[in-house]
Amino acid sequence: PPTEGGRARLWLGLGVGALAVLLCCGGGGAAVVGLAVSNVQAVEEQGRAVTDDYYQALVVKDWSKAYDRLCDDARRRESRAEFEQRVATEPQISGYRVGEVDTATLTVPVDVTLAGGRREAQTVTLAPDQQTGGMEVCGVS
Repeated sequence: PPTEGGRARLWLGLGVGALAVLLCCGGGGAAVVGLAVSNVQAVEEQGRAVTDDYYQALVVKDWSKAYDRLCDDARRRESRAEFEQRVATEPQISGYRVGEVDTATLTVPVDVTLAGGRREAQTVTLAPDQQTGGMEVCGVS
């Protein structure tokens, strides 16, 4: 049997096969990276939104709405009535600025302005809601 060009055809076939594998796996890898980036962006967006909702409710003294932004664990630690009584007696918040969500620690820095002009830095700890997957406020320090 003739073997002339057999080695070239073999290498050509292997090259085409390797290219096909690279294209398939490369596309899958790009999809995984895209999904991870999309997930991080969703956490950042939800984290900032729930933190903003929580502080806006505190500014307008809608204690019930602020309580609704808390995670289940925070609600187990403090009833709605206890929460409302506590925040009503704390220094009132007149303004705030929400920082960037740290997706590794699920924390958000918030620059808070209290009634009277005093400023303080607070950190919100977030947690995903087990039913909805959305972010909730699980603590403020």
